Amino acid sequence: MATQSTTPLLKVEGLKQYFRVNKNFTVKAVDDVSFEIYPGETYGLVGESGSGKSTIGRSIIRLYDPTAGKITFDGQDISGRLTHAQNNTLRTQMQMIFQDPYASLNPKIKIGNAIAEPMLLHGQASSYAEAKEKIQHLLEVVGLQPAVFDRYPHEFSGGQRQRIGISRALATKPKFVVCDEAVSALDVSIQAQIINLLNELQDKYKLTYLFISHDLSVVEHISDTVGVMYLGNLVEYGAKEDIFRNPLHPYTKALFSAIPIPDPKVKMNRIVLEGSIPSPANPPKGCKFHTRCANCMACCKEEAPVQREIEPGHFVCCHLYDK
Repeated sequence: MATQSTTPLLKVEGLKQYFRVNKNFTVKAVDDVSFEIYPGETYGLVGESGSGKSTIGRSIIRLYDPTAGKITFDGQDISGRLTHAQNNTLRTQMQMIFQDPYASLNPKIKIGNAIAEPMLLHGQASSYAEAKEKIQHLLEVVGLQPAVFDRYPHEFSGGQRQRIGISRALATKPKFVVCDEAVSALDVSIQAQIINLLNELQDKYKLTYLFISHDLSVVEHISDTVGVMYLGNLVEYGAKEDIFRNPLHPYTKALFSAIPIPDPKVKMNRIVLEGSIPSPANPPKGCKFHTRCANCMACCKEEAPVQREIEPGHFVCCHLYDK
């Protein structure tokens, strides 16, 4: 769980990630997003598919070069061009657990060798023998037998492959891990096991997570702070308890109304959004959500809302809260 540190481990300011397809077509996947993540915290990022969640994660760990904005990690600005030494250091301190564990593993390489590669590359082991010993311990930590070191990815179930992905992420002893839909491809019972494992590893290794998911029940269980994404923008964020107790943005309310209640006697007040999410290549003017919002006002169609702190630590971008 989150520590009491007052200095963020990760600070994202005005992040923009645009992809230019051709001279007339630019996808604004992430459009001016800012947030902070503190040491030991799990920051949950939720939203519809295509809202920019995964792109944020990939931009932070520099799989993508940000179009604009500033990313500060552990006091260092990592948003510009990095030297070879800076890049190597960054790769050890920041890692990612991918959504599809099979696609993220080379089917031709034994899993032990796949984990050993980053460990040897970044000096976490001085020899292959030392790397093998450390990897076998890591495999035990994530709930696998050391003997699986010499097996191939296709020999494992989805849950086992995700455990392998987790062990590979831990191989460089990172401080920060991006969990990109890390449990969405797994059965519900396996999801619970992986979530519990992530919590145990966070306590054991003092990890900080950016947990990206569309499953609100999972986010509520694992997160300390929650941010809600819509069409490249962060429309609401705050402490998990505040967000789930008192959602403010109409989009957040609609998302939360879809959370199933395990009681057939309870009638759900489902908020159904009309239409589909607009194209990030041609977002609507003003508030991007106004085309689907039941509370849309004239100003929503013309002017983008600014971020406001409605209660301590609880921020929202919506004209309904303009003073």
